Amino acid sequence: MNEPPVVTAYAPGRVELLGNHTDYNDGVVLGAAIDRGLTICGSNRADGIIAITSSTMGSVRVPASNLQPLVEERWANYVLGVAAELSSSGKGFSAEISGDLPAGSGLSSSAALELATALFLLKLEQRELPPLEIAKLCQRAEHRFVGVQSGLLDQVTSLFGKADQAVFFDARTEEVRTIPFPEDLALIIAESGKKRELASGAYNARRKETRAAAELLGVAALRDVTSDELNKRRDLPELLWRRAAHIVEENERVWRAIDLLEAGDGAGFGALMNASHESSRKNFENSTPELDLLVSIAQQLPGVLGARLTGGGFGGATITLCERGSAEAAASKLAARYFERTGIASRVLISHIADGAQ
Repeated sequence: MNEPPVVTAYAPGRVELLGNHTDYNDGVVLGAAIDRGLTICGSNRADGIIAITSSTMGSVRVPASNLQPLVEERWANYVLGVAAELSSSGKGFSAEISGDLPAGSGLSSSAALELATALFLLKLEQRELPPLEIAKLCQRAEHRFVGVQSGLLDQVTSLFGKADQAVFFDARTEEVRTIPFPEDLALIIAESGKKRELASGAYNARRKETRAAAELLGVAALRDVTSDELNKRRDLPELLWRRAAHIVEENERVWRAIDLLEAGDGAGFGALMNASHESSRKNFENSTPELDLLVSIAQQLPGVLGARLTGGGFGGATITLCERGSAEAAASKLAARYFERTGIASRVLISHIADGAQ
């Protein structure tokens, strides 16, 4: 009896360079795929069972028919949700998940797992879908099976990433393009040691607050407001005004950053990253003391041009823009000084911008 063929799919994590929480507000984002990711390897099963094994999370076995979100082993919902969206119900498969992308660190392990699953199942079924449709399918899985009303930034960046290129995504027009990243600049990722748990409600709360602000401003989305216009509307409730200010100014930072990247202006780009983090801290309140400390330490190091939280916030990681020649020393000092102040051994790494999912 022939064994079913084994197939493999891989998707990288991502860093958000600029464009914090703008994607679900019809805004614009700059991200980059990184050289860490997740691989799924497996094959079809004839017994109607989905068997998922993770080197870090454990194992799950469920019937493939009538898939429902799991309450206990919630990590598996990213895989099961994608299977449900692909209408793979009733078709069993075995899948082994491995990789070097840590969960809950703000590097979008969730989107990487969704995309690797989607590509894996499409390969098993010998089907093809347009890339943006795959990204949206994974987003729906996160909405329906995980309960996080995420935007499309993470999936798009992981899927469309190219080595040494930033990914620009316009959430309204769905334009995706890549922009060369200056060769003399490096990215340093530092984990805060505080895991994110977006489904706990803070992310969804920000989504409701920005939606409420747009409605009070009489626009379809905060994408349609300029900072000058917003400054004339101090009649908004103070909390909603601050939430709107973050999104409106963040969109403007992304548009400015494209010009700076194309001109090779690392110092200007870094200044925008610093401003973005300050807005996250004050206006959007999605930073944490640990993230603030990492950013503050990084900003004082030789060769560093800018630093900010990356991703949804509420824990996770920071991204630091640094002159390439200073990156090794900066990464080492950042880890040491953070440990001195907190006792947390932060994983700090110089990340290379990598190709997307395959």
